[in-house]
Amino acid sequence: MKLTVLGCGRWGSFLATYHSAKNEVLLWGRPDAPSFQELAQHRKNQYLTLPEKLILESDLEKALSWADTIIISISAQQLRSFAKQINEFDVSGKTFILCMKGIEVDTGKRLTQVINEEIQQKISVAVWVGPGHVQDFLAGIPNCMVVDSPDPQVTEQISENLSSDLIRLYRGADIIGTEVGAAAKNVVGIAAGLLDGAGLTSLKGALMARGAREVARLIHAMGGNELSAYGLCHLGDYEATLFSPHSHNRMFGECFILGKPYTQLAEGASTVKALIKLGEEYKVDLPICHVVNDVLYHGMTADKAVAALFSRSVKGEFEL
Repeated sequence: MKLTVLGCGRWGSFLATYHSAKNEVLLWGRPDAPSFQELAQHRKNQYLTLPEKLILESDLEKALSWADTIIISISAQQLRSFAKQINEFDVSGKTFILCMKGIEVDTGKRLTQVINEEIQQKISVAVWVGPGHVQDFLAGIPNCMVVDSPDPQVTEQISENLSSDLIRLYRGADIIGTEVGAAAKNVVGIAAGLLDGAGLTSLKGALMARGAREVARLIHAMGGNELSAYGLCHLGDYEATLFSPHSHNRMFGECFILGKPYTQLAEGASTVKALIKLGEEYKVDLPICHVVNDVLYHGMTADKAVAALFSRSVKGEFEL
């Protein structure tokens, strides 16, 4: 099987390396991107060394023509502009797998909606999300993830062809819930980092329970299955996002509350704005998202954030 991976950051370079064990793989990156330049010069980055047989390419047209199955791993907020570039080439009949988590800030659109709006050709689109860190996978530590698509046949094909003992792929059946849950867990991850930075790590259990319930309500209001919030795309990803030292979102939240710089991409910092927009549109109360948004963008202090999160009015645990 031939595969193209678009995006050569931490996750993209790992996916290309991982899949090259059993497939012919081409890894594409922008020629001016530091991550691509590092790989082009040294064939390695801080996480891994590229296998000799893996093709490294900076020409997007060549990368798109290389394979019929194309994995995209870039920042979620860059997807629309990138999809417009892709649409300039013939990609009809190809399958795109989005290995990324987020919701477009300006529109509140899910990523499958974004790519289908911009690529005006007949393509198939799927998402691949769930728990797992590059560092753990490279150490041989297995995990389970989920693949989902509006087309069940595409979901079946990807899960059958790309699952392995290291990454076991489960088939999703709720593209709305899978995408929203995967994006929202990054926001809950930032909230967990805020608690860590405030010395209140013991509250993360309550955060997990309330976070999943909050996201379930939103998924239900959007027409998805609220049980998706309790699956691999969201609750199943909490250990990797709320507790792991490898989690960019958790580390971002911790550093933010402590006033320390953090330069890695934390998708939740953008996604929270989109979730606020969706909550207003679908009339769903999202208290955790509002607190994270207020801390990041409106100067709320750690003490006030904790009070806002855990001093709300008494109510039944599963009331709407």
